[in-house]
Amino acid sequence: MRKLLITGGAGFIGANFVHYWARRHPADRMVVLDALTYAGNRESIADVDCEGGLRFVHGDIADAPLVQSLFAEEQFDTVVHFAAESHVDRSIEGPAAFVHTNVTGTLVLLEAAREAWGDQSQGRRFHHISTDEVYGSLAPDDPAFTEQTPYDPSSPYSASKAASDHLVRAWHRTYGLPVSISNCSNNYGPLQHREKLIPTVIHNALAGRPIPVYGQGRNIRDWLYVEDHCAAIERILEAGEAGRTWNVGGRCELDNLGLVRRLCALLDELTGEGPHADLIEFVQDRPGHDFRYAINCDRIGDELGWQPATAVEDGLRNTVQWYLARWHNEGGHDAARGTAQ
Repeated sequence: MRKLLITGGAGFIGANFVHYWARRHPADRMVVLDALTYAGNRESIADVDCEGGLRFVHGDIADAPLVQSLFAEEQFDTVVHFAAESHVDRSIEGPAAFVHTNVTGTLVLLEAAREAWGDQSQGRRFHHISTDEVYGSLAPDDPAFTEQTPYDPSSPYSASKAASDHLVRAWHRTYGLPVSISNCSNNYGPLQHREKLIPTVIHNALAGRPIPVYGQGRNIRDWLYVEDHCAAIERILEAGEAGRTWNVGGRCELDNLGLVRRLCALLDELTGEGPHADLIEFVQDRPGHDFRYAINCDRIGDELGWQPATAVEDGLRNTVQWYLARWHNEGGHDAARGTAQ
């Protein structure tokens, strides 16, 4: 039986992980710590039921007394650290919040784990979820990012995540804290906030509003279905060596315009309306917009036997169907705002 602290567990990836872990490890105790900022939703995990119990704590990971008290009360042996400010556009407009959460918050968690665990590292793990954006931008023909790719962040968001990665590694090397890191590519699936690319496309299309796409839509991302990401974290916690880093990708590079057109075609098919692609509108590119991200995830495949299991056709269909069901359940209500990244 594990006792897990899951930070950011009411956010997109964190909530999917809570559901995944409850199904796979129902006897484990899970404590979710989430500040419930705009991207967090308590209802995302309200229906999770597990034998070990799920406790929700509304709080800031940078609140050291709160985090220390939780370690003392719950005696965690595992930290799965999702909590982060993650939207590039917001980081350009207000970088201070990203440093507070992504850097200071990670420091507070590391120190709480170090104090609570001391020299007793056996069976304990601090797993930090990071992003491929720390590596910077690739040209069309460049090889994909590996775990040895030098960091070259472009935005305040990716710089703050790079800083947190460095802290996690330093706490392992200096203090022996049993850590691991995964750098994932763009996740998609249910429960994602409407400001992100795929929810923005779906909600704008259903509302008959323009679907804004940066530049000419040629920027390329690697797409990873969120449940496959959860499975990768599970493999790392079960079999990954402390002090190691693994890249987690979907082996699915698509340019943004191609992805948007796929989503529009699915919406045409599933709603019997359209063509939704007529709503696509090209808008001014964002400052410092990285051209391409691509993940080489051979290491996690070779060492831990993980591979992405969901074909993009299936993952996108599942995702669109989930948002369509939610749209109909909410009576067509839409509050989506954002730009297709």
